[in-house]
Amino acid sequence: MANTVLTVPMQGWACALDKVADAVFAERMLGDGIAIDPTGDTLHAPCDATVIGVQPTGHAITLRSEAGAELLIHIGLDTVALAGRGFTPLVTVGDRVATGDPLIRFDLDLLVQDARAVITPILVTNGDRFAIERRAAGLVAVGAPLMTLVALGGDTQAAASGGERHTRDIVVPLAHGIHARPAARIADCAKGFDAEVLLEKDGRSSSVRSPIGVLTLGLTHGSTVTVAATGAQAEAAVEAVAALILSGMGEGADIVAPAPAPIAPPPPAAVAVEGALGGVTAAPGLAVGPVGWLRATDCDVPAEGCGIAAEEAAFDTARHDLATALTARARIAHGAERAIVEAHAAMLDDPALLEATRHGIARGHSAAHAWRAAIRPQGEALRATGDARLAERADDMRDLERQLIAKLMGVETTAPVFAPGTILLADDLLPSQLLGLDTATIAGIAVERGGPTSHVAILAATLGLPALVAIGPGLRDVAAGTRVILDAGAALLHLDPPQDRVAAAEARIAATAARRAEALARGHAPCHTQDGQRIEVFANLGSVADATLAMANGAEGSGLLRTEFLFLERETAPDMAEQTADYQAIADTLAGRPLIIRLLDIGGDKPAPYLPIPAEENPALGLRGIRVGLARPEILEDQLRAILSVRPIEQCKIMVPMIASLDELRQVRTVLDRLCAELGRTDRVPLGVMVETPAAAITADLLAREADFLSIGTNDLTQYALAMDRGNASVASALDGLHPAVLRLIGETCRGGQAHGRWTGVCGGLASDPMAVPILIGLGVTELSAAPAVVPDIKALVAGLTLPAARAHAQAALACSSAADVRRLAREFAA
Repeated sequence: MANTVLTVPMQGWACALDKVADAVFAERMLGDGIAIDPTGDTLHAPCDATVIGVQPTGHAITLRSEAGAELLIHIGLDTVALAGRGFTPLVTVGDRVATGDPLIRFDLDLLVQDARAVITPILVTNGDRFAIERRAAGLVAVGAPLMTLVALGGDTQAAASGGERHTRDIVVPLAHGIHARPAARIADCAKGFDAEVLLEKDGRSSSVRSPIGVLTLGLTHGSTVTVAATGAQAEAAVEAVAALILSGMGEGADIVAPAPAPIAPPPPAAVAVEGALGGVTAAPGLAVGPVGWLRATDCDVPAEGCGIAAEEAAFDTARHDLATALTARARIAHGAERAIVEAHAAMLDDPALLEATRHGIARGHSAAHAWRAAIRPQGEALRATGDARLAERADDMRDLERQLIAKLMGVETTAPVFAPGTILLADDLLPSQLLGLDTATIAGIAVERGGPTSHVAILAATLGLPALVAIGPGLRDVAAGTRVILDAGAALLHLDPPQDRVAAAEARIAATAARRAEALARGHAPCHTQDGQRIEVFANLGSVADATLAMANGAEGSGLLRTEFLFLERETAPDMAEQTADYQAIADTLAGRPLIIRLLDIGGDKPAPYLPIPAEENPALGLRGIRVGLARPEILEDQLRAILSVRPIEQCKIMVPMIASLDELRQVRTVLDRLCAELGRTDRVPLGVMVETPAAAITADLLAREADFLSIGTNDLTQYALAMDRGNASVASALDGLHPAVLRLIGETCRGGQAHGRWTGVCGGLASDPMAVPILIGLGVTELSAAPAVVPDIKALVAGLTLPAARAHAQAALACSSAADVRRLAREFAA
């Protein structure tokens, strides 16, 4: 493909983007290019092209050249604030223009007076496909050569870029915005279509094939973004990517994440404690021990390479070796660790990074130097977005930088060895560093920088390690070997504390350990209150591994098996045989104990690509839960047949999610009875409902006439009762299941069940909350299904209660005016 020569689009002074007083342009977040400080009043076409975007305010335009280069020309800085004053667009989207054609006229005098600057960046936004050579400088005239674009790829992408352009505007619903993992999933989704897909926001754009480019758009919760595509399957690609983003991708406020809610750092005066440093809680807990420092330094890398061919070969080998290592780690990892490793692997495949690195090698740099030069600006671009969570993802990029350079330089990354009980200190801890340590020797973590939602914070919580972050430079003065008390719950690191304080902390740690050991020792006995009321304590499960953990912790069965684990993250629905095998494996692990299997709860924030659920303005109120099963009867019937195949036949009960009316329960019962008849089963298979809507709670007496049991999902019940979307970061922090309105709905559900002799359980988050358990029992709950790890603690808590005291406590809670008042009351009750 021939090179493309762009001509000067406006007269003025040409200069490098570094001269632009705006980080978005100067740091090349949107792409590389050049800038012109104009002296004329008209913007002209720099090449033969198609107009693919004109900002409504007229201050910016996007073009696609015949070779497929996408050009963004942004007249002035912050000129969007002029709301169109001073700009007269002369073309519209879809117009074809020839080199030199006028595109936009502008009032230069007005811009000079009212805009922050008139300097105009001309950018190549798909720089993964084009390199820039020979840029003009100094005084330039319209029509003179400006810069030359050299195509890096073949014709495949250019072909995909042709054809009609399809777009769709959506609002990002992800509670934490589009960060590394969602960006990688979007890129993977787009690979399945013959189309070039872009995300566009505020005049900036990025190919979805570049997860890092997507990150630099700063797409936070509530951002409006345009999904755009060209190519043979453009329309289908736009709909698929839009649907994926609108689904929330499991990144809502209810995502399973071990890290606690972020705690905002208080002002210095609020944490000023003599002899202590304050920070931000990343994972709660208490630890005492000597300090051990983990200090990482960047490798020195040679700027000059040993020849283009040799450096490219070295880069490919190192990248292959690191990819293999990440794949191997992901294969044996679980939960948060696996998600983090997969995010690193996705970034390692980022086409923008790869092309930038190869371009650096082509200029004579070593592979290590080129890789560092490619990836560091991307990390800085994330920090420059101003979004704290995206800034924390820059740590992952620095981690990836170090890992690949270590492979290139042949540096052995041997993890340091620490004495048992060490409090690990670091200036900034990276995920691979923590994963490489023998964490059995680490009692807690304190970090100078970092944030409470970083991947290290999530890993620390997963490992059960108290962790404090964002302590500040004062941490640097703490010498190795210094004895400290890490009180992560109070966000304090006590330095060289007196012996009496150490003794008190150690006593608290010992008491907690003793309570835990006692709870585990007694955890396998049936659970009763102090005065003999039987309370079943079950576990919520999502896999065989969860079932194994539940058994080790004394769970009496499973009050909730989330069957979504079989249906998500795959291209086709599991068949009946696969479902039967998985349900049977979990039933076998429970060794005959009760297993309540929830029917598929999908839709809303849990999408499946093979279920074409149209994008919904409010997925939480749309096609989800049993509504999906009733709309797709073949999926419902296959799942019911699989459950009915589990042996022994009496072990399984079936629970229907998201019930809002008795008619929905009756429809499922009709299908279940028909299948039982086909299989020759004459016993009545227990069929219960999950109470997650206020409608179900208020009509619990009606449901209990035909349902065999009621189980309350407090997470969704809280969301719907308080009219607060738990996927909306603006309101999610106010969601609390101990709100009196939610407690009253729980009480109403228990009364409705008791009216017909049905038991009521709780399988939502409140069942794992020690502050909530006494209230739930006082309201009439007789079954609790909690997280497997906390089953012994919940059993021990219940064993210390009396029913009259719990009932009185529950009535007092119902009279409170807020969730905060209820929690205050609960703390007093527990004291």
